[in-house]
Amino acid sequence: MHLANSGRVIVRLSKVVQQDQILCDENSTKVAKVTELIGPIAKPYASAISLTNDVKKFVGKKMFTFEIPSAKKHKENRRKRKWKR
Repeated sequence: MHLANSGRVIVRLSKVVQQDQILCDENSTKVAKVTELIGPIAKPYASAISLTNDVKKFVGKKMFTFEIPSAKKHKENRRKRKWKR
């Protein structure tokens, strides 16, 4: 992980991530949110926005993706009513 002059965090990726995915350290502390994927497809980088004020202590450390469970889709349990005319 590298801190750019713009304040963005640049991360070398070892697996595919999605935009808006959260990056964490080994203690599951949320560190950054991926905003853009850059570089070659074989060895991509991610540009991310820091989610912590003290991002400098995470520079050079390994980051992990934070799996966000997808929202559950509730089935509508409505009975069809027959209206009498």
